Amino acid sequence: MAKILILFAHPAFEKSRVHSQLVAAIRGMQGVTLHDLYEVYPDMNIDVRHEQSLLLQHDIILFQHPLYWYSAPAIIKQWQDLVLEHGWAYGRTGTALRGKIAGNVISAGAQEESYSKEGWHHYTIHDFLLPFRQTATLCNMQYLEPFVVYGTHRLSYTGILEQAVSYKQMLERLRDGQPKIQ
Repeated sequence: MAKILILFAHPAFEKSRVHSQLVAAIRGMQGVTLHDLYEVYPDMNIDVRHEQSLLLQHDIILFQHPLYWYSAPAIIKQWQDLVLEHGWAYGRTGTALRGKIAGNVISAGAQEESYSKEGWHHYTIHDFLLPFRQTATLCNMQYLEPFVVYGTHRLSYTGILEQAVSYKQMLERLRDGQPKIQ
């Protein structure tokens, strides 16, 4: 059974309709560690050694966050800049993450068709997540197909609950050895 670390970041979690249900669906799941970065580091003063230790204890690392302004919340960038050190995570001697799996779990306000060359945003979700994929590649990790909840501004409560069930099922497949690598 693989161990999954979810690096969760939502700067307005108390207002979130989608992520609150995604988190509720997976709380207490065996083999899954939910690590809320804004809760642990409200001042954004990240404990690099602690975070690196968490990474070493897990096989799969997922960044869960809303897609804000075509990117991730600030604390994720801060986390990456500090925790993924040269010589530890990447570089000639940086092999700590080699062979692990990385991915994203995101919510996007617009409908899926908006994220295309012809759509409103002119780029795909994969395009917006390219920095995560390249970071995984640099750290010698495999990158998963992202789990995306589209259309969150118009998604019904029932639709949100269905997405939460799908999310839990996806984590169960990952944990039990059935990853969908991109």
